Amino acid sequence: MSIVSEETSGTPLSDRFIAELQTEFPHFRIVRKRDSVLSRAIDVVLKILTFGAQRAFMTHYHTVLWDTLYVPDRWASTPDVARLITLHHERVHLRQRRRYGDAVMTFLYLVPFFPLGLAYGRARIEWEAYAETIRVTARYRGSDAARDPALRSHVVAQFTSGSYGWMWPFRKQVDRWYDAVLTELDETKAKGTTGPAPEA
Repeated sequence: MSIVSEETSGTPLSDRFIAELQTEFPHFRIVRKRDSVLSRAIDVVLKILTFGAQRAFMTHYHTVLWDTLYVPDRWASTPDVARLITLHHERVHLRQRRRYGDAVMTFLYLVPFFPLGLAYGRARIEWEAYAETIRVTARYRGSDAARDPALRSHVVAQFTSGSYGWMWPFRKQVDRWYDAVLTELDETKAKGTTGPAPEA
């Protein structure tokens, strides 16, 4: 159950956040994957590279490329807070791209150490974004939601399964990372702060 109202003053929280994103990233836009030739091509490549393990790219995954967020058809029917959490996750990637630049971001995401099976660069990038997913889940749905075994299982699977090409297939290490994020949340709550300061 959400601990915040789905809407504030009649405006969905996710719509308000999209407006913030467009202020921070003036070229930001949202495009349906089914309308993107590039997304359909990536879907085919991922199915081949992961031997069919990643079959949900078009239907369940949200993908930021440059300043565009590509979304599955279910985006339109996704509850407001769920959209908001996804948008926070994707803002991390938008800021990473701004921080590193397109060439370095692409290299880090695809190359070190290996494109599949031990993709340390991709894992580091996604650790940062999924940590934000956990933090924002706690903020809008409560700490119990962030500790929900179902959420943990989903997040851990992104690293250890074929969803991202088995980018860091070490379940115990990913579990320790998840626990560290929860500890950070507890410490932040004890200090009475809301989390890391926004990136300038």
